Amino acid sequence: MRFTSILILLVALVLGGCNRQDSLPVPPRSTTVPQFESQNSTLVVPIELSLDDLQRALERKTPHTLWTIDKRNKKCVKGQRVKVFGERLKVTPDIDCRIVGQVTRGAVTLSGSGSRLTITMPIKAVVSARDVGGILKGETATASAKVRADVAFALDPNWNASARVNISYDWAEPPGIDFLGQRIEFAKRADKELAGVIAKLEQEVRQEVARANIKPVLTEAWKQGFTNIQLSSRNPPAWMRITPQGMGLAGYRVDGRKVILTVGVEAKTETFVGDEPPAPTPTPLPRQLANVQDVGLNFFMPVVADYAQLEPVVLRELRKLAAKGIKLEGVGSVNAQFNAVTIYATDDGRLAVGIDADVEPIGERTGVSFGKSKGKVWLTGLPISEADSQVVRIKDLQIFGQTDGMATNLLLRLASSESVLERIAGSLEEDFTKDYDKVLGKAQRAVAGRQEGRFLLSAQIDEVHHDTVQVTGAGLFTPVRVNGRGQIKLVPQKGAT
Repeated sequence: MRFTSILILLVALVLGGCNRQDSLPVPPRSTTVPQFESQNSTLVVPIELSLDDLQRALERKTPHTLWTIDKRNKKCVKGQRVKVFGERLKVTPDIDCRIVGQVTRGAVTLSGSGSRLTITMPIKAVVSARDVGGILKGETATASAKVRADVAFALDPNWNASARVNISYDWAEPPGIDFLGQRIEFAKRADKELAGVIAKLEQEVRQEVARANIKPVLTEAWKQGFTNIQLSSRNPPAWMRITPQGMGLAGYRVDGRKVILTVGVEAKTETFVGDEPPAPTPTPLPRQLANVQDVGLNFFMPVVADYAQLEPVVLRELRKLAAKGIKLEGVGSVNAQFNAVTIYATDDGRLAVGIDADVEPIGERTGVSFGKSKGKVWLTGLPISEADSQVVRIKDLQIFGQTDGMATNLLLRLASSESVLERIAGSLEEDFTKDYDKVLGKAQRAVAGRQEGRFLLSAQIDEVHHDTVQVTGAGLFTPVRVNGRGQIKLVPQKGAT
């Protein structure tokens, strides 16, 4: 064994002389750029309608006296009949009368919550039967009811606001008068007249909702949705491009004295690293989508480890190892001087690590140096990370190129030693936790609010997920998949109420 070691050293000295300059193959440099797949997103455009305005309009347009009557009725009380010998014979005549009355309304009120909006209108009927057969001079009946309208909002295909109205009412006690054991009913006549009143009320509701001219607002909101947002100005500079694809009514809700229509904008969101990408070109407002997929706002934030930042870390660790002393199998102790480390991306998603070093074997017994070998040796390794993990590790770290000269090349033996490989792999292990926090802070600030004209584009980040690491020409990139909620909101003008 001792003879073999001495023989190897002698061969190395013969081949390399006292100062051997080694020239080893260099891995090709890759200039790949980060790849982020486009995402489907949904932005919301909230449109507010005032219930107070609608209530005032209905109050103004609906007359307080809904119906009046002053009419002679020939059969207020039908004549009585008896059955004699199988036939019904009239024994008292029909009694006529004069019917006088009116139906009035109380205040129109709008209320509701969630997706329910209700219009209520109390009504009161006062009806008199006068000159009943010349016997009764007057008899008055009163009754009350509550008209209830359930309203559902919608938008037609051309973005005009509309409403579906379902109106019903019930008499607390139908109007009528008891006379001579019979009852004079007025409900049928009142119902007939109220049918026209209700039809008009439905029409007024639809007309007032349609007066909310929201198409121009949606047209401008659609236009503002085509935009680029700078996610980060440096380390690295990153952009999100938003390109709307379609729009439709996603729903509505009653919130206090407002009805908020939620219009959903389906969009494509893309992430770019580097210079700002070309801005998307706005298209005309399309026809309304029948269904809107609410998937939230989705985009990527890149987290990067610059190779220039990794190089001094690896060099420092190798120098610490050298200070402790290095022994190579079959060689013994060596003096190793690590001069520089170069890191860049190479083919097949691997990382190239170049080590510029001088290595000098020392005779174990005599302490005599047998000459130096110096040069640059290259290794490649595969960076790996697991989904939703902030840690990137290096595996399969190995010498690049042919290793036929391993036995006689001290640089190769040094670089492939277990202690050196472990130290390199350990120093390249990167925990991106702090970087994630910084990047997410950038993302939140970037989407917190951006005003364009009268519109404010903003978003809230709800959750993040980490994709696997990418080896690119610019550094190690870990895409952070961001999910949240975005909206394009009309900002009230100053001085507006």
